Amino acid sequence: MNLSKIFKNALLIMLASLVLTACATKKVQNQMQGDVYTGTDTVKYLASGVADRVFFATNESVLTTASRDTLRKQAEWLRKNSKINVVLEGHADERGTREYNLALGERRANAAKDYLMTYGISANRISVISYGKERPVDSGSNPLAWSKNRRSVTVKAN
Repeated sequence: MNLSKIFKNALLIMLASLVLTACATKKVQNQMQGDVYTGTDTVKYLASGVADRVFFATNESVLTTASRDTLRKQAEWLRKNSKINVVLEGHADERGTREYNLALGERRANAAKDYLMTYGISANRISVISYGKERPVDSGSNPLAWSKNRRSVTVKAN
């Protein structure tokens, strides 16, 4: 077997591996309903078609248009499921001090809470907690990982 053929076979195997890896999906357990959805590591669901998280710009707690759309859907679902209380978890990326990121995570969770309240969800049904940078969804140290970690996540209260 010549070197050219070995190289071509190795290249073919690497390309096939990349294609298969890119096609892989992860089943995500729905925290509210127990349903299983197919999605990515950062897209989980509060209910069918209702994402459980919203994302923020660097050092920001201002809701984006996409975040407001997601929270409107969450509010609609919560109005239909009035016995369910939620916790809004605020998160930050790894940059910044622990104290700064805890405060930023709290501002993010409170921004989501305030928005849900404008759509009729009682403050009594919503708790807020900040994890700052302590619970990253992506442990990478790059812009993509940081963007996944700047979030507020809505979870069912115990």
